[in-house]
Amino acid sequence: MTRQESLALLHEYTKSDSLRKHALAVEASMRAYAEKWGEDVERWGAVGLLHDFDYEQNPSVPDHPMKGTEILTSHGYDEEMRRAIIGHVPAMNMPRDTRMAKTLFACDELCGFIVACAVIRPNKIADLERSSVKKKLKDRAFARAVSREEIYQGAEELGVPLDDHISFLIEALQKIAPDLGF
Repeated sequence: MTRQESLALLHEYTKSDSLRKHALAVEASMRAYAEKWGEDVERWGAVGLLHDFDYEQNPSVPDHPMKGTEILTSHGYDEEMRRAIIGHVPAMNMPRDTRMAKTLFACDELCGFIVACAVIRPNKIADLERSSVKKKLKDRAFARAVSREEIYQGAEELGVPLDDHISFLIEALQKIAPDLGF
């Protein structure tokens, strides 16, 4: 599948602007890690782009992500990609036993949190620093729907120090700031 085909699938099933922007953020993060590690940038980007594409129609586990992965199967997305998408939902108990799966899990919640941090800043993501993100992580009232435990667990499973992971994702998201509405 090309990026254009994956993007069309996202737009077919996801109407919410904020959920589409989240998909773009996770896609950018997945692409950045794929490039860093010499992985297939297009495949990894597609996983980031489509990890929540079925969420509006199926907001409850196990329908999300299982109904979405059925759709992905019919469109030719491979098993590794589908397993990574299933594994990003902790309640599914799918082992995250590939670098792709670990990366998706590690990027998902943190991307949402970084965007939440950027939204409240005068210069948005342009000058967002790791220290600001870490400070907000300690404030449980800020972006309370974001699981801090999943953020910490994701970095640990990925084998990347949290500070480095935060900095890496900020940089990846800065590159697509206009697409995120910044």
